[in-house]
Formats: sequence, structure tokens, C-alpha cells
Amino acid sequence: MRLKVLVDLPRHSPLDPLLDYLAPEAWPAGTLVRVPLGRREVCGIVWGPGDEPASPDGEGGAVVLREIAQALDALPPLGEAWRRLAAFAATYYQRSLGEVALGALPPDLRELDATQLVRRLRRGDKLDREAAKAAQAASAEAPPLPEPSDEQREALVQLAAMPPGPVLLFGATGSGKTEVYLREAARVLAAGGQVLVLVPEINLTPQLEARLATRFPGRRLVSLHSGLTPAQRLQGWLAAHRGRADLVLGTRMAIFASLPRLGLIVVDEEHDPSYKQQEGARYSARDLAVWRGRAEGVPVLLGSATPSLESWHNALPAAEGGAGRYRRLDMPARIGGGALPRVRTVDLARIAAQFGKRAVYSQPLAPPLLEAMRERLARGEQSLVLLNRRGYAPVLHCTSCGWKSDCAHCSAWRVFHRSDRTLRCHHCGFSERVPFACPSCGDPDLQPMGRGTERLEEQIAELLPGARIGRIDADTTRHKGSLESQLAQVHDGEIDVLVGTQMVAKGHDFRRMTLVAAVQADAALFSSDFRAPERLFALLMQAGGRAGRDAELAGRSEIWLQTWHAAHPLYAALRRHDYPAFAAAQLLERESAAMPPYAFQALLRAEARSQQAACDFLETVSAATLDWPEAAEVLIFPPVPAPIQRVADVERAQMLLEASSRQALHRLLARWQPVLSQAAARTGEARVLRWALDVDPLAI
Repeated sequence: MRLKVLVDLPRHSPLDPLLDYLAPEAWPAGTLVRVPLGRREVCGIVWGPGDEPASPDGEGGAVVLREIAQALDALPPLGEAWRRLAAFAATYYQRSLGEVALGALPPDLRELDATQLVRRLRRGDKLDREAAKAAQAASAEAPPLPEPSDEQREALVQLAAMPPGPVLLFGATGSGKTEVYLREAARVLAAGGQVLVLVPEINLTPQLEARLATRFPGRRLVSLHSGLTPAQRLQGWLAAHRGRADLVLGTRMAIFASLPRLGLIVVDEEHDPSYKQQEGARYSARDLAVWRGRAEGVPVLLGSATPSLESWHNALPAAEGGAGRYRRLDMPARIGGGALPRVRTVDLARIAAQFGKRAVYSQPLAPPLLEAMRERLARGEQSLVLLNRRGYAPVLHCTSCGWKSDCAHCSAWRVFHRSDRTLRCHHCGFSERVPFACPSCGDPDLQPMGRGTERLEEQIAELLPGARIGRIDADTTRHKGSLESQLAQVHDGEIDVLVGTQMVAKGHDFRRMTLVAAVQADAALFSSDFRAPERLFALLMQAGGRAGRDAELAGRSEIWLQTWHAAHPLYAALRRHDYPAFAAAQLLERESAAMPPYAFQALLRAEARSQQAACDFLETVSAATLDWPEAAEVLIFPPVPAPIQRVADVERAQMLLEASSRQALHRLLARWQPVLSQAAARTGEARVLRWALDVDPLAI
């Protein structure tokens, strides 16, 4: 009999990813199989019955179908709901169905044959039995539940009364959103459902995983993220797919976990841009969570103290100019009645007028901020200094001839890392030892320009002698377990001042921290990216939320902002902790400029050996749409170089598409695919190396 099998083929492949094969029996849709494809044998998914053979026309012989090599039928088939999710993601994000569906499976699973799979399942059975014994022993030691606050209790009552659907849980930092997640999860687990909890970054999983394990000691908990070994990821996925895992905690990839008893999806810090995949199928895990929740009839909790403007607009009622698609629950108060941190701005323009600009640029901390940190040291409290730039200095330069440490392969500077005396490009990875003298003029006097976390750590140590300084960024957390070790030092009070990038600005519960300082926040105020103010407000609000989480210390918690623009409206809203006012102003600007969420965008990126070739490709595919009726409602902007024009010796360009209707944009994108493939197939100097279509882009 003929079966339709889905294989992993890209969108521009001449073959359809759904191919007919012969099978000895009618395996159900969702069954994993091994099939021949060209000279290879690959993993495929049975998608349904095959096409009926065409009637003979006398012009050629009958099509000879190849046979399915093996069925991995020891594993339950992928459910219909999961297949619908993969199909929607492929259609919406303009990718091949096989690329999305097969790419969502663990890499190890795609390589197994039937015999190897049975061995893995037996191993999984053994692990499940051991986990069940451990859970049974631990369940007798379940800790008493904390008493919910009035706001938490009210939120839970309202959730219980609501029909399934997306709910925006708008709660201040420290308001106890996680406790609402846990109690709602307990309700779903008691009813026999599975719970999926998404977090934006891997470094947030250990803390939440420990809390889930403590709260639900009798339940099977698995994690799914790229920091796991392939074997660990496979075992976690199998436990979820077979219904043996009750709770699944993961980053954006976990949205594609197969969960036959799904009862709740939680998206913590829903505003975070890390939920958007930036390579391959550029999906948004948050948006897919909302779609999946609606398709499967389960509630979706979107939690944030600073929601994305798209989610905020969706949660505003139509009477207030919103879309009214989500329900909203507010939790404005901190647990224990603790006050939100007081926001204090340091006007660098005023300090420069008093002491000179040199005094401002030479010292990382203004005198008032430095004195405030000394007070924390004297009281045994902790401070967090935020600088979203790693390395010692962004640039090394020659004071004689003006040479700067540019990257030979990118349109970017190489960052000076003093710890290993290297100049390192953070875009292509090109690294060299720091030269003994200027490569241009031979002057040995090379000086760092600007400041990164490594230099900031050194300067604070000089300003606060005796203070225990720690630094957490991508350089100090490169090795396995290093992040957990450093966070434990902060929690145990072994660090007085923590210097870090945005990776420590969200989700962490530092009980002794009473001061958070952002030393260089102004750059985002004047970015060409229209989302930059939204991201800056969220970063500063989230970072400030690390201070005063202990109610006893909350009264003297503060956020310090060093700025040259102290009167900026963004800082004024931040001082009042007034996200609704900030969001209202931003949405007004977005509406007047016809920007998302009042418009819908797609970004076509092209990479080639020359900027001209990349732009020619974009202009060619743009010109092809001139006479299309689908193009009447879509504005196609001219091609422009990417913000970082050259990376790893490859030139990059981009072209923006914008429409007031989501449907109109997708009609054009669907018709555009063959044109893109044909234009990309050109050979010679003008050919493109790669192209990618990004629907709902977050970085323009």
C-alpha cells in the first residue's frame, strides 16, 4: 500500500517533502520510519495515505515507488495536534514542512533504526522506574505551600473561572508570578495533564528547575534545551512524548515538544526577544505557544513585568484601542508589601559641566553612585552594576596614527580581552594576540577605547578596595557549571558587587541585593531600531527588579541610571514604574508610523560575495512582484545593507516588506517562494550564497 511520508527537504528543493512510498501495512499518521532518499536512508514521518496511482496514459511506464525500509513503531505516533503545530509553523514562517517537523525532533532520534530505538526505550524504561522510585520517596517530604498573597489568590480565582486561552499575567518584579504558575500547574497536574514551562534563556533553567522539583517531588520533570547532551535531550523528549514526564521545562525549542496530555503552557518573561529563533526556521516560541494553546484548548500564561507591546496591545480591550484578544491579570504589588526600588538618575551632563568631560569618561561610576555603593558595603548588602558589553574594551586604538582594531573579515571592531591578551571579533570569531606595537605606524602605545565588563570589574575593584567583586558574562560562564557556581556565590553572600551583562538582569532572586546601577544606558535611546526603547525599558525594569526582593530590605532598594539625557520621557516613566504609560506612548508612536503591532512585516535577507550581488538579488525578486495583484497591499522597501554589512567575508543586505493586513502579506510571501528559489539558482559572480525570509522580524 502507498503511504505519504514527510522527509526533511528545504523549501527551495525541486522535490516535495511529502513523498509516496510503498509499505507492507497501513502505519498510522505520525509513525516514524526510515526511508531511502537518493543514496541515503533518512528519518521520515508517515503523514497519511499516499496518492492513488495515475491511470495509464500510454506515454510511459508506471512510476516505480521505493519501499519504506523500517517503521519505528515501538514508539507511539506523533499526535495530530503536534502535526498541526508543525504544519502551521511551516506555513506561517514560510519554511518547508519537512524542515520544521523533522528539525523539531531530537537529532539522535533521527539517526536511530528500529533496533537502536528499542534499546533506547528500554533504557528509558529503566530511568523512568528509577525516577518513579525517587519521586515516591521524595513525595513524602513535600514542603508546606506558602500562603498566597491577596493578588495571587485573586489571579488564581479569575484563572479558574476563565475559558482556556491566552492570559497576560502583568505582575511587578517580585510580585510572585512564579507562585501563580506553580499553583496553576498543580491544578492541571491533579487533573492528569502535562505542563510546559518556557523560559527565554538556558541560564534561567537551573533556578526554576530546582523550584519545580521541590514543589512537585512526586512528579517527573524533564528539561529540553540546547545545553543538554544529545542523549539527555533524547531521553527528555521520549519521556514527554510517551506521557511519562509531567512537567517539561525548556527554552524556545521546547515549544515543539510532543505532549499527548498537554494541559497548560507557561511562557515566563514573554517579552524576551530570545523566544525568536534567528537561524533556520525563524519562529517565535511565544507566538507558537499562543497558537498551540488555542488549537489544543489549553490555557497559556504569558508572564512579564514589562510585556512586549504586541502582547500588551492584544490584552488591551477594544474600547482602549487594543485588539482584545488576550485577557489580562494585574499583580502590581510585591510579595510581603515590599516597595519597588526607587529610581535615581545621575545627570552626567551636569557632572561634566561641574568637573569636565574628562572626569566623566575616565571614571565608570559618578561620585553619588559610588557613595551609594559604599553605603551598601558598610551594611553588608549587595550591588549589581549592569553593562551590556563584554570584554575589556570595544576597541583598541593607536594614539599616534589613529589605527583601530578592526576585523579583517567583518564590518566591526575586534574587542580587546585583557584576560588572555586577545583581540576578538564577536561576530565571526576571528582572534589574534594583541600586537606589541601598532600594525600601521609601529607606536607601542596602544590604548583601549570605551569600557566592557572586564574593565569595569577592574575599575570598581580600584574604587572599592576590599570589596569582593564578581563578574558574570558570556566569557566567565563558558564552562559547564560555571554559571551555577557564580550564582551560588552571589546567593551565599560571597560577592559584594556583581558586574554583569543582561544575562543577570532577569529572573534571578538575589535576596541581599539593594542597589542596581546601569552605567551606560543611553545608546538605545537613539537606535535606528524602532523596538530599542521598548527593549531598554524592559532591561532596566527587569534589572531593577533584582533589588529589594527581600521585603525587609525593599525600603532602601534603588536603581541608579547614569545618563546624559536625564529628562528623557523613558526615564520619567521608569522613575514612576509606570509601564502602562510608557506602553501607551510607544503604541501611539507606532500607530502614527504604521509600525507593528499596527502593521505586519517580513524581512528578506541576502548574503553574497559582493554587496552589489546581494542587492541585485533583492531587486530582482522585488521587481517580479510589480504586476501581481497580491503586491497592491504590500509595501516593499528598497534593498539596503544590513546593520553589520560584512560578516566572515560575506556581504549582507536586506529588504523590508510591510502590510496593514497579515493575510495580504502572507498571500504575497506564498506566491513569492518560487521566484526566490529561481533567483537564488543563478550562477556566476552575481549569485547569492544564502537567503532567508524572516516573518515578524525582531531585528531590523
